Amino acid sequence: MSEIRLGQLYAVLAFLFWGGISPIYFKQVSTVDSFEVLIYRVLFSFLTLLPFLFLKKEFQSFILTIKDMRKVKYLFFSTIFASTNWLIFIWAISNNQIMEASLGYYINPLVNVFLGYLIFNERMTKNQYIAIFIAVLAILYQFFAIGSIPIISLALAFSFGLYGMLRKKVNVGSIVGLFIEIIILFPFALIYIYYVYKTQGIAFLQNSDNYVSFMLVLSGLITVIPLLLFNGAARRMKLTTLGFFQYIGPSVAFFIALYIYNEEFSFDKLVTFVLIWIALVIFSLDSFIKNKNNKIKS
Repeated sequence: MSEIRLGQLYAVLAFLFWGGISPIYFKQVSTVDSFEVLIYRVLFSFLTLLPFLFLKKEFQSFILTIKDMRKVKYLFFSTIFASTNWLIFIWAISNNQIMEASLGYYINPLVNVFLGYLIFNERMTKNQYIAIFIAVLAILYQFFAIGSIPIISLALAFSFGLYGMLRKKVNVGSIVGLFIEIIILFPFALIYIYYVYKTQGIAFLQNSDNYVSFMLVLSGLITVIPLLLFNGAARRMKLTTLGFFQYIGPSVAFFIALYIYNEEFSFDKLVTFVLIWIALVIFSLDSFIKNKNNKIKS
C-alpha cells in the first residue's frame, strides 16, 4: 500500500472513530455526571499518553516545549477551549443531542474561515462569503421555525475553532500539545474528584455497575487512538486534502443519532441541515478549485 493510500485509510479510521465510536462510547457512561466523565477522561488520558510520549520519542520535544513560556501560555488558553469542547460534547451525547453535536462539526470549517478573517485578517473568497451567509441563514431559519438557536452546535463549532486557531499559532506536535494540556488540567481534575468523593461519592469503582467503571478506564484510549490515526494521516497527506475527510465524522454521528438512538428529526431541522450541507458544498468546491489553481501555478 502506498503512503498516500495509507494516509487516506488512517484519515477515514480517525474520523470514523470521532464520529462513530466516540458518541456510542459516551452513551455507555451517560449515567455518570458529564463533568465527572470529563475528569476521568483527563486522568486516564494522562496515564495513556505517558507511555506514548516515550514510544513516539516525543519526550525531548515535550521538555523543549515546557521551557518555552510563550508556547505554554498559548497551550494554557487552548486547554480552556479543549476542555470546554469536551464537556459540551459529553453533555450533548448524554442528553440525546448527538444530532446537534454533528451539526456543530459540520459548521466548524465555516467557523474556522470566519475566525481566520476576524482574528488574523485572512482574506475570504466570494464563495466563502456565500457559504457563511447560507450557514447564517440556516441558523436564523432554525431560530424562527423552531424557536431556538442551535447553542450546542455553535458552542462546539466555536470552541473547537478557537482551539484549532491557538494550536496553529503555537505550532506544537499533537501528542506533546495534548499531553501538556492534560498536565494543565490534571491538578484541577484531582481536586474535583476528591471533592466529589467526599461529598457525593464517585462513580468509578464505587458504582454497582462494573461495566461503567471499565468503560471509564477506556476514556484515555478513546481520546488518544483517533489522535494517533489523525497524526498518521497528516504526515502522509496534504492538509487541504485531509480537510475533505473531516465531514466523515459528523455524517456518521448524524446517522447514528437518526437510526440507532432515534433522535427527533423534524422537517425544520432537515431544512437547517440541508442549508448547512449546501454551504459546505460551496466551501469545499472553493477549496478544491483554489488547491487546483495553486498546483497549476507551482
